[in-house]
Amino acid sequence: MSNCFRLTAWYFRLKQWDSKPWYVAAFLSWSIAFFEYSVHIPANRIGIEVLTLPQLQVLQVAMSLLVFIPFTIFVMGESIKFDYMWAMICLMGAAYFIFRNTGGALRL
Repeated sequence: MSNCFRLTAWYFRLKQWDSKPWYVAAFLSWSIAFFEYSVHIPANRIGIEVLTLPQLQVLQVAMSLLVFIPFTIFVMGESIKFDYMWAMICLMGAAYFIFRNTGGALRL
């Protein structure tokens, strides 16, 4: 949920509010970002109980990309790019290295 709100706050304005003055777009984006933080802060507090900080960050970046690709295609109308697959493979590698020494996602 947090990533959906964040992407909308950051990028939706580029398509929908491009004719508005910057301060109107900023206010609308900040209004949407409020909901992102309403979801993101509790999720981080729950996540830090079972994940290390680096694990939490890599997981958040991977989730961002999983949400960003459909958002880019369906909301912003961009075409699918082969580079998206390479980015996902790099994130899978990051997830592997950040989680491999813990025996899984949980901090033991």
